[in-house]
Amino acid sequence: MPFVQISLRTGKSPAYRQALCDGVYQAMRETFDVPEDDQFMTVAQHESADFRYSKSYLDVARSDDLVFIQITANATRSVAQKKALYQCIVQRLGDNPGLRPEDVFVNIVEVAVENWSMGHGLAQYA
Repeated sequence: MPFVQISLRTGKSPAYRQALCDGVYQAMRETFDVPEDDQFMTVAQHESADFRYSKSYLDVARSDDLVFIQITANATRSVAQKKALYQCIVQRLGDNPGLRPEDVFVNIVEVAVENWSMGHGLAQYA
């Protein structure tokens, strides 16, 4: 049950933002064994003064189209699955909405299964 938070600079259309969510969700379905309809995502837009990044850290030439994608997920995926997820996200977001690979920044935060409550005050995975 990943929880995805996507951050980008203001100015992108609703269709663009929807394509970000769709692409990340499909990539998680393909590589992270995420079940159908397991979609919990937010998109936050930031003014340029509130969105800082290095244009060249680790020799990656980023632009103002940079998108931060933070995925909180159970600590159950292998390194191979994570690498496959990164590649799949880049490919899908390159196809739609047309993001350059340099502008896709992904961070996975792993948590224990008991750290989720998806309603009713229950720990569904514990």
